[in-house]
Amino acid sequence: MHRWMRAMLWTPLLGGAMLIMAQQNAIAQTVKISTEGQACLDCHTTSTPVLVKEWQASEHAKQGIDCFSCHQANTGDPAAFDHYGQKIAVIVTPKYCGKCHASETDQYEHSRHAKAAQFIGSLDNVLGEMVEGAPVVQSECKQCHGSVVEIAGEGKFKSTTWPNSGAGRVNPDGSLGSCATCHGRHSFSVAQARQPETCGKCHMGPDHPQIEIYNESMHGVIYNANVDKMNLESKSWIVGKDYTKAPTCVTCHMGGTPGHPEPTHDTGTRLSWTLRPAVSIHQENWEAKRATMKDVCLNCHATGLVENFYQQYDDTVNFYNSKYGEPSTAIMKKLAENHKITPTPFDSEIKWDYFELWHHEGRRARMGTAMMGPDFTQWHGFYEVAKNYYMRFLPEAEKLMPGVTKDAMQSPDNQWIKGLTKEQIEQQLEYYKKRYNQ
Repeated sequence: MHRWMRAMLWTPLLGGAMLIMAQQNAIAQTVKISTEGQACLDCHTTSTPVLVKEWQASEHAKQGIDCFSCHQANTGDPAAFDHYGQKIAVIVTPKYCGKCHASETDQYEHSRHAKAAQFIGSLDNVLGEMVEGAPVVQSECKQCHGSVVEIAGEGKFKSTTWPNSGAGRVNPDGSLGSCATCHGRHSFSVAQARQPETCGKCHMGPDHPQIEIYNESMHGVIYNANVDKMNLESKSWIVGKDYTKAPTCVTCHMGGTPGHPEPTHDTGTRLSWTLRPAVSIHQENWEAKRATMKDVCLNCHATGLVENFYQQYDDTVNFYNSKYGEPSTAIMKKLAENHKITPTPFDSEIKWDYFELWHHEGRRARMGTAMMGPDFTQWHGFYEVAKNYYMRFLPEAEKLMPGVTKDAMQSPDNQWIKGLTKEQIEQQLEYYKKRYNQ
């Protein structure tokens, strides 16, 4: 290769390196960087320049918190390794972040997020590990829920458990979770953590479509129209004080208000219902948790609106439980007790239909109501629930064990299946005559 060609290739690379070095010098003039941290930067400016630039733009850099500040290994960390004369931790766990962010780390450790890896043993995990296949769990389930990270040598980890930034990751030092799940590595951005899209990395899809519901809701519509006015980079982020345009996931589930509540990293402190299982149940101390969430709502909404919303929410969840959740669960129990189905999950059509009834369709219906997403409550929710329940689940159950659906079908909610009354038919015809003038 001619010398001039090599020069053309090297010029952009040298220019980029010189720019990063200039930025380092500018930072060094304003904050004190440790000798060890400077050694990291001298090498990683060329080996991983993107990471260096991310750090340079971070609040950490402005405060003089350098690479060594976070990556210097704690005594006894089993995942530490020797790196050019220093003991370094590849995985910066909550134990490291907790040195400066103690209250946030403590709150997170008590959250459902920190326990997310405990899905192992659930039907979801059986579906992934056994029915679909173990690689699926590594690349999908555990990327949100978290893996148990296993060491494979000096600074190396088993590929079946790493890379992983799942919310409930079990780290080699015994800590749970990863702050980078929401804040990102090296930039550690508060703005990123406050945006709904970050939550949507995991809270999406057919069984828990929170980001889709949010985007449909008026909350999401207003946010997306005013995202540039949300003051997402602000150190303080109190609704009504630092921003007013719209709520995000963080606003409702974690954010602070001018009075009460205080900001928290425990996302379960304001949830009154558990909508995951086949039959919804109230959270422990649900009245207090609901009162805390109402305090958030009241910063934007009148008391009457908040109270009526919660009445609608409770009515819908209780209705789902009584019409679909409880009867279908009772039917499955009777089928099992009478040996009409086996103990093995997912080995018959009715088990798949029952699973989707509550795990997919039923969750969408309930979560749509919880987050004010009417289309997810109806067409993605109760419509699918009803179609599955009446057209698949009940006929399958009756075929396996005649009479098993009798109790369910005696409910007043199911009387429509016997046929509409003459008055109901006339009412429908009259409506369509007026509506379509024919």
